[in-house]
Amino acid sequence: MPKTFLSARWEDLIMANYAVDPQILQPYLPKGVELDFFEGKTYVSLVGFMFRNTRLFGVPIPLLGTFEEINLRFYVKRRTENGYKRGVVFINETVPYPAVAWLANKLYKEHYTAIPTKHQILTNAHNRSLSYQWKTNNNWNHLQLNCSPSAVAMRENSIEEFIFEHYYGYTKVSDTKTLEYRVNHPRWQVFPVMNYDISCDFKAMYGSDFEYLAEQKPDSVIVANGSNVTVDWKRHSI
Repeated sequence: MPKTFLSARWEDLIMANYAVDPQILQPYLPKGVELDFFEGKTYVSLVGFMFRNTRLFGVPIPLLGTFEEINLRFYVKRRTENGYKRGVVFINETVPYPAVAWLANKLYKEHYTAIPTKHQILTNAHNRSLSYQWKTNNNWNHLQLNCSPSAVAMRENSIEEFIFEHYYGYTKVSDTKTLEYRVNHPRWQVFPVMNYDISCDFKAMYGSDFEYLAEQKPDSVIVANGSNVTVDWKRHSI
């Protein structure tokens, strides 16, 4: 049995983080995990990033290996004999290719959808400009920012460390079954954000529970450089 299901390079990860009422997340919480909190708050993150050089079981995906992903996720932890495992749960993940969405849903029981997406990344000596866009109801949504071109280390015990240092994924297959898998990558660096702009139809993308976020400013917006990543094939049922 192969160890690695997916390998790729994740780059230019924007995370817009919103503190939410924990009760909103209860219907989405998989069996066997609990919400993870940072300084007494639980967060959802609207995420945009680039998937590059994607391989499945070591085999490149012709014509479909590089694409944008947009997702909404929240943060959980699972108690084990050796301490807590910290991970994420996805409300929805969006990519531009129906074949990629179908494969992820089939093999990993995830919640992928396929809609048009696009991006723009511009860099000069003084600024990096990142923009991710996705189309719903004939309207383009966007998650975009300007940041420093120089990456710095994440601060210890910071919000960015909390957001990025979750290395497990948890999928709610049913009310009685959860799948756990591991994502492997080194500790990332972050680019100081100068300004940002977000336009997202949260209701169309993620349902009425999250509709109000369209009118709410995020508590923080951070961006990481990314790295090569692997996703283990082995899934643990809990």
